[in-house]
Amino acid sequence: MPNTLKIHKAFMPYKKTIEIEGDKSLSIRWALIASQALGKSVAKNLLMSEDVLNTLDCIKKLGVNVKISKNHCEIIGVGLNGYKYKKNLILNCGNSGTLSRLIMGLLVHSKSEIKITGDASLSKRDFKRVVNPLSKFGATFKIKSGKLPLTVKGTNYPFPIKYNENRGSAQCKTSVMLAALNTRGKTIIKAKKSRNHTELLFKYLKLPIKIINNKNYDIIELSGVKKINPINYNIPSDISSSSFFIILTILSKKSELLIKNVNINPSRTGILKILNLMNIKIKIKNLRNYKGELISDLLIKSQKKISAINCPVKLNSASIDEFLLIFLVAAKAKGVSYFKNISELNEKESPRLRWGSKILNKMGVKNIATKDSIKIYGNPNLKISKKIMINKFLKDHRVFMTCVVAALSFGGEWEISDKDSINTSFPSFLNKLKYLGLKL
Repeated sequence: MPNTLKIHKAFMPYKKTIEIEGDKSLSIRWALIASQALGKSVAKNLLMSEDVLNTLDCIKKLGVNVKISKNHCEIIGVGLNGYKYKKNLILNCGNSGTLSRLIMGLLVHSKSEIKITGDASLSKRDFKRVVNPLSKFGATFKIKSGKLPLTVKGTNYPFPIKYNENRGSAQCKTSVMLAALNTRGKTIIKAKKSRNHTELLFKYLKLPIKIINNKNYDIIELSGVKKINPINYNIPSDISSSSFFIILTILSKKSELLIKNVNINPSRTGILKILNLMNIKIKIKNLRNYKGELISDLLIKSQKKISAINCPVKLNSASIDEFLLIFLVAAKAKGVSYFKNISELNEKESPRLRWGSKILNKMGVKNIATKDSIKIYGNPNLKISKKIMINKFLKDHRVFMTCVVAALSFGGEWEISDKDSINTSFPSFLNKLKYLGLKL
């Protein structure tokens, strides 16, 4: 089958330096904020994945001028409440939960109904978590069973709200923050700890935001504005995409990898902290601050002795996209690893907690999974010699790439379907593997 990847050999040792494409979260946020800025914004190293390209397509349909040249992008922002579009507009967000939820926050001031759609995977996800707070601004929604498709119509006078975000969802938080910019008054958000890229961008743009940090949550106070200034941005490399190569190197033999210019924002680096607790040291080099974000080079080496972990719950939100990979590390650890309060994994592109357990079962790794936890019984000598087939995972890009890492690390004969799923977030993934020496 042309869309199936077959892997029959484990990886050969390598010593390489690579650079990963731009951060997906930052790429989408930059594009959406730039569309409502007044004037020209420019981004370099913008991730050219399906999620980001769908973002650019959506803002074009809202009347925004976009120019793309390789990974260089110019957006001529139309200002707050400056979108111009035809009636009965449909915005297709593809597979992107970030795009679909964030753009709704920008539409609380829309003058006519706009329909939001997505692919089969996105259409299974919960949108009540965004519709409910955005409705408080005065926007009206038509939605069935809390899923896509839905329609949104804004209000002429969106008013500020108080909102308690208790899931640790940066998407929900950011959607409300974007909506708050269109209000007259102060919106107050009590948010469980999650990614803070939007807060850092708002600070850099000198928008009227105040953040009070507490142990488990933040209080965000944000007032409406009349104008957003353009933002030029050199997007740093994505830690989530880098993680596939971090874990591959750790699990490979006699290998070493330097990944350049990685965004190591503390709200995204739970995987580095978890690996450290598992006796895996990753060297941070050339650390610097770029527009509020921490950037560094990461030096990773193969690891022989891996310790099991009772994973601290406080690290969950900062590693939510990397847990499938962390499960692979736990599979080779000495002892039993335990991860709890991770039901949010099943709210992703596929039910990832269930898929994590299923992949481990196929690998012959004992595990016990519930609706919000998993115990993994590690085997430091784990080696696979059987055939494994992976399919029907809703084309979840992270399931596909995790299985590739598993196949290369532990051996066996793997057939993994839907290799084009990588276009969602990491189109060059297979080419990077070839550069490291893999023959596909």
